[in-house]
Amino acid sequence: MVDINNNSEVQAMTESCQILCDTLNHIEKYVIPGESVLKLDSIAEDYILSKGGIPAFKGYNGYPSTLCISIDDEVVHGIPQNIFLEEGQIVSIDCGVLKNNYYSDSARTFPVGKISDEKQKLIEVTQRALEIGIEKAIPGNKVFDISDSIQKFVESNGFSVVRELVGHGIGKQLHLEPQIPNFSVPKTFSLDTLLVEGMCLAIEPMVNLGKKDIYTLEDGWTIKTKDGSPSAHFEHSVLITKFQPRILTKN
Repeated sequence: MVDINNNSEVQAMTESCQILCDTLNHIEKYVIPGESVLKLDSIAEDYILSKGGIPAFKGYNGYPSTLCISIDDEVVHGIPQNIFLEEGQIVSIDCGVLKNNYYSDSARTFPVGKISDEKQKLIEVTQRALEIGIEKAIPGNKVFDISDSIQKFVESNGFSVVRELVGHGIGKQLHLEPQIPNFSVPKTFSLDTLLVEGMCLAIEPMVNLGKKDIYTLEDGWTIKTKDGSPSAHFEHSVLITKFQPRILTKN
């Protein structure tokens, strides 16, 4: 279980998260029709290294790249390929940074040029679902409060929440307890975990325009929707404080 309480730990975690936030800001301007997906990955890696960070995903359990770049019906963990972005796509970019022995993790979904109204709504609902979940990340609440609020909001908008993939604690390891599902039923996770000051959580709703079902490609990483519907992904690393959630990977 992650526990970040003293000022030096918070500062170290904050520096890692700031590099990550700046990386995603930097990458956003290249998410345009005709841009190379491999180039996005290279730009991100160079930027992280230039700021004294280390790409946290590259080499993690054998993952080959700095970014996870997931396009349209790819939910998460898309390996950057020698392909080019196309008008009307949506692109989820997930990135991690290691700095000062602390990890950060964040994701955003971007439009490529002009997108359909339903894809735009999917992006907006997923981003708002993350915000709603973060609002519940306060001492005295439980993981259930985050998970339940995300699920209810997403489903009230006619979309579905992925079940097999969840958020997590983060700190000196990329993945720590507690797990943070984006749904509250069926009760298959430790939803009763009490949230306390000093926890740092990577909260990350993954939302499908169609049904919730997913599958993994033969590469062992890329996860797609079974029905071919688009999917969106937003994530922040969030520190639970005495007063209110502190979003470390936010501008």
